[in-house]
Amino acid sequence: MVECPQARRHVDAMRRLDQLNFSNSYARLPEPFHSRLRPTPLQGTHLLSFNPAAAELLDLDPLESLRPEFTHWLSGQAPLPGSEPLAALYAGHQFGHYVPQLGDGRAILLGEVQNRRGERWEVQLKGAGLTPYSRRGDGRAVLRSTIREYLCSEAMHGLGIPTTRALCLFGSDEEVWREEVENGALLVRLAPSHVRFGSFEVFYYRRQFDHLRRLADYVIAHHYPELREDENPYLSLFREVTTRTARLIAQWQSVGFAHGVMNTDNMSILGLTLDYGPYAFLDDFDPGLVCNHSDYQGRYAFDRQPDIAHWNLSRLGQALLPLLGEPVESGVERANAVLDTYAPDFHAHYQALMAGKLGLRERQAGDAPLLQDLLQLLAAQHVDYSNFFRTLGRFDSAPGARNAALRDLFVEREAFDRWAEDYRARLGAEQSDDSLRRHAMDRINPKYILRNYLAQQAIARAQQGDNSEIERLLRLLQAPFDEHPGDEAYAAAPPDWGRRLAISCSS
Repeated sequence: MVECPQARRHVDAMRRLDQLNFSNSYARLPEPFHSRLRPTPLQGTHLLSFNPAAAELLDLDPLESLRPEFTHWLSGQAPLPGSEPLAALYAGHQFGHYVPQLGDGRAILLGEVQNRRGERWEVQLKGAGLTPYSRRGDGRAVLRSTIREYLCSEAMHGLGIPTTRALCLFGSDEEVWREEVENGALLVRLAPSHVRFGSFEVFYYRRQFDHLRRLADYVIAHHYPELREDENPYLSLFREVTTRTARLIAQWQSVGFAHGVMNTDNMSILGLTLDYGPYAFLDDFDPGLVCNHSDYQGRYAFDRQPDIAHWNLSRLGQALLPLLGEPVESGVERANAVLDTYAPDFHAHYQALMAGKLGLRERQAGDAPLLQDLLQLLAAQHVDYSNFFRTLGRFDSAPGARNAALRDLFVEREAFDRWAEDYRARLGAEQSDDSLRRHAMDRINPKYILRNYLAQQAIARAQQGDNSEIERLLRLLQAPFDEHPGDEAYAAAPPDWGRRLAISCSS
């Protein structure tokens, strides 16, 4: 039998869990940055789902998930060879108010794995027990919220949005109290870094500026090495984080993703989507959607996310001021100049993404009003956001074409007809080809998103011991632009019971 050399090398690169190239660069930082401790195993831990796509990031052989040692090591029942477990310290602004100490209250970082491409991936256990930062918490996560993060992080990756990843999901027999008794669970989460805005804030507000500089040097050395030779690498770091955050939020807005808890401790220094709590993807287009039922003032409403990200960046800029040069006024001026780039960068990226969703190849003066009119129409008519754009790819631009599938999404079909005439004219202005346009639009407008009702169905089944919906959704969400014949029901708008499900911060 002749084997492909490339395939042979790929197989040879796969490793057992205890053979991974483990280290922990964050553990080299001094004691104030973290606390060393081992995970506290859950009772009756068992593997519920394993994600081969994430395992590949670690060069981990998927067959490892079948070994008893896999569960022992990754659930904290036995120390994983080479790991140096720790919980990280950070602070943050929660709902606009500064909280001086937060930290990993239930997450424990085992270390980082360097793969054959030279990438480093931190391996973190979420729900691994009490830490010095647990405050009044129990250090646990429950099955409900863990399934939601497991699925959504992979869904976001499938959509091409920067995010943490999920290697596997463990269930347990241990009972955990939230609003009611639930089963405890454990998520194994991957990211190049879990450092967040709040990691800098804690040292700024404690006036521990040497630690602040040490953290900034660490982040630059490990994640932004190209900045080391800049005249002011700390200002360059702030500029890079601002750019990445602007583009991340533009992606959120374009796919209709509401995070729900955009506290500064949930904002990644790498521009990743971090900490999936009471999130939601838009069903009916509602710009003011508040998906977190604890957000009584609507601070983190969908349409406020771009402004909140700017506010959060201003908190990061404040925290970095001691590193931006003397006098302080000059540092403030430099930081504000960086912040001033956020809005134009966000809008440029958002407009480009939305032009793609509309199937437009060129930028023309009337595009912004065309988009704004459409969004106002979708909101007024309560049209399903994702299904509209996916169906728009089938738009027939021929004069007089009725486009019945699109019209039927609207209560007032004539209102759509009026917008469609403007859209038809705009397509004609760039001599758009319907077939080519549909192909391009299907690569940017997903057919499948993680609607809250789908997640709830998977949770309900898993609570009864049936994990099949987790596996099915994982498969669909990792390829959200494909058709998946036979699974079209998963692209449908939610049933009445599944609309506007209230999602809690408790997890």
